[in-house]
Amino acid sequence: MRGGVRCPWCSTANRPDRHFCGRCAMPMGERPHTPGQLPWWRRLFASRNGEAPWAGDRPRLRRGFGRVLNWVVAALVLALLVTALVKADDGVQATSDHFAKRAPVSPDRVTASRSYPGHGPQLLVDKLNNTWWGPGISQSGKGEWVEARFDRPTRLLDLVITSGVSARADQLSSSALPHRVEALITTADGRTTTRHITLDQSAGGQRRPFRVGEVTAVRFTLESAHGASGAKQISLAEIEFFGPSSSGVS
Repeated sequence: MRGGVRCPWCSTANRPDRHFCGRCAMPMGERPHTPGQLPWWRRLFASRNGEAPWAGDRPRLRRGFGRVLNWVVAALVLALLVTALVKADDGVQATSDHFAKRAPVSPDRVTASRSYPGHGPQLLVDKLNNTWWGPGISQSGKGEWVEARFDRPTRLLDLVITSGVSARADQLSSSALPHRVEALITTADGRTTTRHITLDQSAGGQRRPFRVGEVTAVRFTLESAHGASGAKQISLAEIEFFGPSSSGVS
C-alpha cells in the first residue's frame, strides 16, 4: 500500500496502526542493534555464552584448518612477544655500550705459550709501543698464544692492537705481523666464547670492537701472519683493553 509504514525487517508497507508486519509477522518496532564483530583475538579466546546469532549474522562454520591456523598465529604472536622481552635488555646494553665513554683497562696478569728472550708477554701491556712480544720461533707462529687475565670480572668494549716491533711504519718489515687471531673469552660463569680478529698490515694501533661483559680472561692465539718467513718471527707491540668509563657518558 502507498504511504504506509515500512517494516524494518522486510521493507513491506503496512498500515500505521499495525504492530506486526502483514507479510513477515515481525514487530514493526525498531530492529534490534546488532553488535559489531569482535576482534579476532577476542573471538579466539572468548568462551561460548550460548546466545544464538541473529538471522543473517550467523558466522560461517569454522573448518578444522582455520582453527589450527588461528592457534598457529596466536603461538607466533606469543613467541614474538617473549623474544622481544628477552632481547630488550640486550638492546639497552648495546645502546649503552655504543654511547659509553671509553677508559683503559689493565689486566692483572699476562702469560704466553712461549717468548723470545727479553721479550716476554708483560711487554704487551706496558703502554709502550716500542717494546714487543714474540714467540721466539720463525714463520707465522701458528698456535702460539698470549693470555690476559682479570682478577675481577670486567666489561670490555674495544681492543687496540699494535702489530710489529713498534708503531713506526719504517719498522713494519722487521718482523712478521699477525693477520688472523683467535680470541678465546672466558667469563665469570666459566663459559667461553670465541671470536676471530683480522688485522691489517699497517703501522700503529688498530681498534676493534670487543663488546663482552664479565670477562675474566682473554687468550689470543695466532692463526696466520703477514710476511712470514724462515728468517722472521711474528711480533706484537701492544694490546690495549678499553671498558666503560666510571665517569659516565661524555
